[in-house]
Amino acid sequence: MEEITEGVNNVNNAIAGAGAGGDVHKKNRIQVSNTKKPLFFYVNLAKRYMQQHNEVELSALGLAISTVVSVAEILKNNGFAVEKKIMTSTVEMRDDSRGRPISKAKIEIVLGKTEKFDELMAAAVEREAAAAEEQS
Repeated sequence: MEEITEGVNNVNNAIAGAGAGGDVHKKNRIQVSNTKKPLFFYVNLAKRYMQQHNEVELSALGLAISTVVSVAEILKNNGFAVEKKIMTSTVEMRDDSRGRPISKAKIEIVLGKTEKFDELMAAAVEREAAAAEEQS
């Protein structure tokens, strides 16, 4: 019975965290919007989350899905991350303008650090310090 209760709570948490106004939030989850922030904001935030938690979960609904895929591909192609898991689903939401439920596509991509992650991050910090020194 405990397992069923836990499963129901997980589903409720996932729905609440999917944008239905809930504040249930994993410490290493980034919920991506395609209108709020530039692409590299999410790339840099994901790097920071991976430094702290060794992995990051990128999550998006609807039109923001392409942004999540781009972020994941940039991190993978630059040697920072490896793909651990991809989950897709459909989430029911209420359309406030019409008052009826609508279905939205959802994607969650879990990325983990590569073996070279720390080395690449250290090199990036050195490059930034050198560039800042050049400017002054």
